[in-house]
Amino acid sequence: MTFSTFMVVACKDKKQEAATKDRQKSAGPAVVDIIVAAPQSISNIVEANGTVVANEYVELRPEVTGRLIYLNVPEGKFVNKGTVIARINDADLQAQIAKSKVQLDLAEKTVDRYKQLLAVNGLNQSDYDVALNQMNGYKADIAYYQALIDKTVIKAPFSGIVGLRQVSPGAYVSSTNIIATIQQLDKIKIDFTLPENYNTIIKMGGTVRVKVDENEQSDLKATIIAIEPQVTAATRNLKVRTVLQNGKPNPGAFVKVYINAGTDKKAIMVPTNCIIPDDKNKQLVLVKNGHASFVNIETGDREASNVEITKGVNPGDSVVVTGVLFARPKSPVHVRSVKTLDQLVATQ
Repeated sequence: MTFSTFMVVACKDKKQEAATKDRQKSAGPAVVDIIVAAPQSISNIVEANGTVVANEYVELRPEVTGRLIYLNVPEGKFVNKGTVIARINDADLQAQIAKSKVQLDLAEKTVDRYKQLLAVNGLNQSDYDVALNQMNGYKADIAYYQALIDKTVIKAPFSGIVGLRQVSPGAYVSSTNIIATIQQLDKIKIDFTLPENYNTIIKMGGTVRVKVDENEQSDLKATIIAIEPQVTAATRNLKVRTVLQNGKPNPGAFVKVYINAGTDKKAIMVPTNCIIPDDKNKQLVLVKNGHASFVNIETGDREASNVEITKGVNPGDSVVVTGVLFARPKSPVHVRSVKTLDQLVATQ
């Protein structure tokens, strides 16, 4: 690039910069609304997402492979513990047991004869031991086949409500097939997670509020019965289990859980949408001497529309809440009105 060309480019840049400044001056100062930062009482309630869990829940599956010859699934009805839900064809196992019983009967008679001969030294001890071992082997075979027959009968492991039937009579099933589900609903649990920094507010035996439906005015109460001792490595959250004291929401339902984190506190609150996110920091725009001043901030607890400012803003500071996008660092601004947080929430 020659010297003359460089001079032309430099002149063009200066002209563009001057034109930009002229446009900014002609546009006038940015019009903004502000709030005056002041400590105010905020409710120290932590909100978490929870899931309704049945007291007991089991998927009824067969332990052995075979054809269903009996199926008793009273869908949506209560069954007692031990009720037979299904049977799998066990004819081959029954035949094996019958065969082993015949062999056992003969072996027992042989052992009785050998025992009498052994008493008068008419038989070697080794021959008697072989016959005794054979008899015990047949007993073990019978016990084995009986255990397999027991596995062909699927029973309710506890009293509860049976779910929908997943198979039909005569179906060939294996351990991968779900016949039905059974749930115990006499005691409903709520599982929820919290960030690990809230571990001090979770106490065994403490109570939390649960909202099942947003349209309901009254909340339900639940008692904390267990806390997972290990923090989840992926999310750094604690898992907490509670028992619902009243109400019967359906297992698997989504609920909101509210935990009282202690007494209310004083804090500076600003609307969430007036915070400017950055790669490294969060910023707010303050009005100082009629000009915009960008400051880095740190945030704390959150509410539905507002967030606590823990660092960067002092009581009495003028915080820009509308027109944030039009403000430029150290540029003049025109304050149109002074708002309150209640007014801003009402207009949202």
